[in-house]
Amino acid sequence: MATQISKTDFRDAMARVCAPVNIVTTDGPAGRGGFTATAMCSVSDEPPTLLVCMNGRSTQAAMFLANRRFCVNVLTHDHMHLAGKFAGATRDMEARYSAARWQTLTSGTPALSDAIVNFDCEIEDVHVVGTHNVMIGRVIDVRHGSGGSALLYVDRNYTQPTRLGSFGG
Repeated sequence: MATQISKTDFRDAMARVCAPVNIVTTDGPAGRGGFTATAMCSVSDEPPTLLVCMNGRSTQAAMFLANRRFCVNVLTHDHMHLAGKFAGATRDMEARYSAARWQTLTSGTPALSDAIVNFDCEIEDVHVVGTHNVMIGRVIDVRHGSGGSALLYVDRNYTQPTRLGSFGG
């Protein structure tokens, strides 16, 4: 049987994994909310499905589950200030939303107007794994936005991709 690693060792190891930064939003009968997430990925293209992980102890967890919909907004490097606000630097939800331009997508979720891409999703399933809700979202609409440089998170810092020289002989 494998030895269990500590929470700190796992977090330190995961900090070395580069991930795109997203703001995940919702709106509906339970209210409007949003949080910053790097734990998002594609699940399937048939049907188009993705997953987002959200801390189940978040004050917004029940809202997302009750609304049964969310939008993943993939951020550009210019959105670093907004990522911080939605990560908790700004507690007031209205102040978070007033810091950017938004539009409403098919499901009624707020979509960041100048995001790289917006994925409008209906929650198809939720799995509780440890401290987090893994929300499986069926993508019902996609909006292609800006062509800006992606905002990435690695080594507990925001960064952006750099262009590598051409390969070949």
